[in-house]
Amino acid sequence: MTTSTPGRVLLVARRPGAYPTIGDALTDASDGSVITIEGGEYAETIELNGLRVTLAAADGATVIIDGRGADRPVFRAIGGSLALKGIEILADGSSAIRADDAELTVRRCTISGARGPAIAIRGTTAFTVTGCVISGAEQGILVDGAPGRLEDTTVEDILGDGITLGQGADPVVRDCAVSGCGLRGMYVYQYARPVIEGCVISHTGHEGIAVAHHGAPVLRRCSVTDARGSGIAFASGCGGAISACRVENTAEPGISIAEGATATFSETADPADSGAVGDEALDEMLGELDAMIGLPGVKEEVRALVDELQVNEWRRRAGLPIGAAGHHLIFAGAPGTGKTTVARIYGKLLKALGVLPHGQFHEVSRRDLVGQYIGHTAEKTATVFEEAKGGVLFIDEAYTLSRLAGSGGDFGQEAIDTLVPLMEEHRDEVAVIVAGYTGEMVDFLAANPGLASRFGKTIEFENYSPEELLAIFGRMASAGDYDLDPGACPVLADHFRLISADLNFGNARDARRLFEKVRKAQSQRLRLLGRMPVVEELRELHVADVVVATAR
Repeated sequence: MTTSTPGRVLLVARRPGAYPTIGDALTDASDGSVITIEGGEYAETIELNGLRVTLAAADGATVIIDGRGADRPVFRAIGGSLALKGIEILADGSSAIRADDAELTVRRCTISGARGPAIAIRGTTAFTVTGCVISGAEQGILVDGAPGRLEDTTVEDILGDGITLGQGADPVVRDCAVSGCGLRGMYVYQYARPVIEGCVISHTGHEGIAVAHHGAPVLRRCSVTDARGSGIAFASGCGGAISACRVENTAEPGISIAEGATATFSETADPADSGAVGDEALDEMLGELDAMIGLPGVKEEVRALVDELQVNEWRRRAGLPIGAAGHHLIFAGAPGTGKTTVARIYGKLLKALGVLPHGQFHEVSRRDLVGQYIGHTAEKTATVFEEAKGGVLFIDEAYTLSRLAGSGGDFGQEAIDTLVPLMEEHRDEVAVIVAGYTGEMVDFLAANPGLASRFGKTIEFENYSPEELLAIFGRMASAGDYDLDPGACPVLADHFRLISADLNFGNARDARRLFEKVRKAQSQRLRLLGRMPVVEELRELHVADVVVATAR
């Protein structure tokens, strides 16, 4: 049996010795392969599942991929990565390009036609679209949930919306031109937080840029002209910032910010002058939060906190009064649901917002706070609190401090009684986050009459679903430079469904433990080969490895 070589270059051309179609070349392609396509028209549609491949037109060649007449996307990528360079794509029955949790790169491509969005990107994997022209589609570009970059791209003659950003998507959209849209030039909705700068929108049937459903874009140096609706419109409940944007020849008002929206407007091009939320540090931290698997409710709660803190900062800069700030939180949920990771990100967000000076993360448990004799606990707790000033004090399994859950007399209670006045006195200097099982945290809050009032919010962390645990396992494998056999996914999913019903279910911790067992099973299998494994064998995790690990 022969195997293809990773990273090889394959040629598609209408001549002997080359692959006659892209589909033929893909049958021999492996991860990292580059498929070079000579000039011509190729009537085919392509679907990739987990493969990482680049398709590029040969230098100076005109390559047309004609998927018209098909009821499926011309290119569809599920997982893996797909890069398209210098190709013209014709579509009419479906999207030209659809990427689901795949790393998509599209450079210098021309796309025409398409039922639905010409390019549809869904998931949390970053994308790059640059130097492209999209025309004649029902919709231009749709991005749901993904970060990435959309640059120097023209979207024109679209029946519906030109560029749609939703489901928490936070890409950078820079130097794009959108014109001739039947509906909106750009539509930002469902908690999307893109940075849109240097874009030109014209001749739209409705608003030039419309923001709805808690969207919060940052608009910089954009131009909107000849819109039948308002040039820029923010609905109630939306946030973000507008700076140095120009609106001409649109319906009145040119810039509409509805009652209940928190978007700010400034004529200056410097986002620092308006307190815009889109600075790079804040975007980076929010991107880190969004990159976590699952936790939609948690992400929404944290973003709401960020919005509130940002508005308070804007009010402060405007000389308006703000309420007393308190950043203490309760993270309730089972172990392994990401509470510690989110707490770290929250500290970074507080620093990026200028709320706390350092944002450092100080994690402690009962043993770090409770002493061995009366008075010792108060001293230890005060010392820990002092060390955490300027950042986050994270107390894991905080319920073990209460009389009902703790041990060793009332020493845990002494820690709680010491914390309560410190949290109030220094509420602007530190964020205290206590974490633990939902039920036990109720007992913890009852341990001191003033404790519950010190916390502004309780954020519930739900258990991961089997599908989310499978994605977490896959991310662990990728991070360790392992290749997981796709055939192992059903075995893993069944295992996660089984253990998720267990009373002591550990969520991501169980996924981590299983991953280590799979690595151990692989090591035992490789030692029996009687020779040194090749690189591919060292990276491969077989179905048999997973079966052995799940049986233990």
